[in-house]
Amino acid sequence: MSLDQVSSSGADAPKHTVKIQNKLETGCSIFDRLMDFAASVPDFRRTDRGNIRHRLEDIIMLMFFARASKCVGRAEIIEFGRHNLNKLRKLGMLRNGVPSEPTLCRIENGINDLGMAGSMQEFAEKYHRELLDESGIGEIICIDGKAERGTVQENGRNPDIVSAYSFNTGITLATEACQEKSNEIKAVPQLIDKIDITGKVVTADAMSMQKEIIDKIRKNGGDFLIELKANQPSLRYGVEDRLKGLTPVYTYAEGPEFGHGRIETRTYRVYDGLEVIADMEKWGGNMTIIEYEAATIRKSTGARTAEKRLYVSSLSTDTPVLGAYVRDHWSIESMHWGMDVNLLQDRIKRKSAKAARNLDTIQRIVYSVFSIWKGLRKKRSDKRKGMAELMRYVSMSFTRLLRFLSQK
Repeated sequence: MSLDQVSSSGADAPKHTVKIQNKLETGCSIFDRLMDFAASVPDFRRTDRGNIRHRLEDIIMLMFFARASKCVGRAEIIEFGRHNLNKLRKLGMLRNGVPSEPTLCRIENGINDLGMAGSMQEFAEKYHRELLDESGIGEIICIDGKAERGTVQENGRNPDIVSAYSFNTGITLATEACQEKSNEIKAVPQLIDKIDITGKVVTADAMSMQKEIIDKIRKNGGDFLIELKANQPSLRYGVEDRLKGLTPVYTYAEGPEFGHGRIETRTYRVYDGLEVIADMEKWGGNMTIIEYEAATIRKSTGARTAEKRLYVSSLSTDTPVLGAYVRDHWSIESMHWGMDVNLLQDRIKRKSAKAARNLDTIQRIVYSVFSIWKGLRKKRSDKRKGMAELMRYVSMSFTRLLRFLSQK
């Protein structure tokens, strides 16, 4: 089903919605698995007493539908629910109407953030295995942290959430929240233990260039490629000094390429770590050094700039196109940028770190669902569609969103 082959229907077309619902119920679609995810989130409320008007899974699905349809604040979510209430009821949801804004606030602050993140991980894993098998290539897992800028803790810092992102499938596999008085260095080993990295390549920024993290990756059967900066001064400056005048094992270049208003040429030089790293035993064995150099010309002004970075890897020097892993890691930064631009994450304010993480979990599922849809499609034109384009499409009507989620 191509996007441009689907005609939209107005809010007064109940027969069409019933037809979509029947189609959803006949197989395991994205919608079905989303319902399983919502039902698996532990309910923090006392369901055996009190006046429980709304099922927790209904509220979670409402938040997902609204976020996917470009709604931002709670008021917009409520308005979305009211506008589509009849269709939601035909799906068996919100029998008692749309929850109020205070109810949404209590739900976001009350849901166990660890439990919800665990349910997201189970949802992601089902599709991850399926899409990874179809790709037929080795997997790259990118690890990076993202500050929740819409929330400020008592110590003045933003909550930081570290995530593991599959470059091959475009799915966030798991997340780990940094403790209030801690940072990514403590969270990354816990995150690595949550996922299977056996035979896979883990990429990360310089924050993860720590002995504990590298030992954890090696112990769990993975390889790594991590940027080397001045947070490891003796290693960084020692490598820089030894690279002067040293002949690389091999060198290759990419480009020139034109994009984003600039012409860029990238050069990669690969060195054997035995010739470069003095304290090899500290880091658990031989490593490879990759020197990345980018020369950029700004088309509008002709201004030239140059950038040089260093990376260390457990992969051998004869690994083909090692530099590709450097560029592949930027995919997680692109995903974080997409969450801010398309889902406006940094604009949404939350008072507690728990609410901020629950918001982050919902938005990561929204982002992953768009990647899953593209991964399940057969047409190349569908696979090339960007998230902004798909969000514009599904936000036009609730019927379109349901058709989108009927993908199997």
